[in-house]
Amino acid sequence: MRAVVQRVREAAVTVDEEIVGEIGPGLLVLLGIHGSDSAGDGELMARKLVGLRIFSDNEGLMNRSVADVGGSVLLVSQFTLYGDVRKGRRPSFVEAARPEHAEPLVEHVAETIRSSGVPVKQGRFGAKMAVSLTNDGPVTIVIEIPDR
Repeated sequence: MRAVVQRVREAAVTVDEEIVGEIGPGLLVLLGIHGSDSAGDGELMARKLVGLRIFSDNEGLMNRSVADVGGSVLLVSQFTLYGDVRKGRRPSFVEAARPEHAEPLVEHVAETIRSSGVPVKQGRFGAKMAVSLTNDGPVTIVIEIPDR
């Protein structure tokens, strides 16, 4: 499981010119599911996202999590995070999970985050989405679970 996490002031996902998910301050998480990922990996990822200390405290240090600051998560499935371009210029997506495996895991991550008390909005799985954001910092972190 791979996530590109951006600390945002706001973010939104649009499908067919309809906003399907939007948040104010919080985390935009682009989430890729590997073919070998499990529900346990999803739980680890969710806990990591909820506890990730990338928000500033009163002294300007990154010591607070999205839960600490009362922020939200916008979770967007993105299989292209497993695009492999080591051979040639056209990405291969053989490591990305098939939709029937990936979609339940994305939902599991979302539900696990919600169960921690952090609000979650989502994109629409499998849809062509437009993602807009105002990156705060900018702060962008890549998380890999398990460490590959």
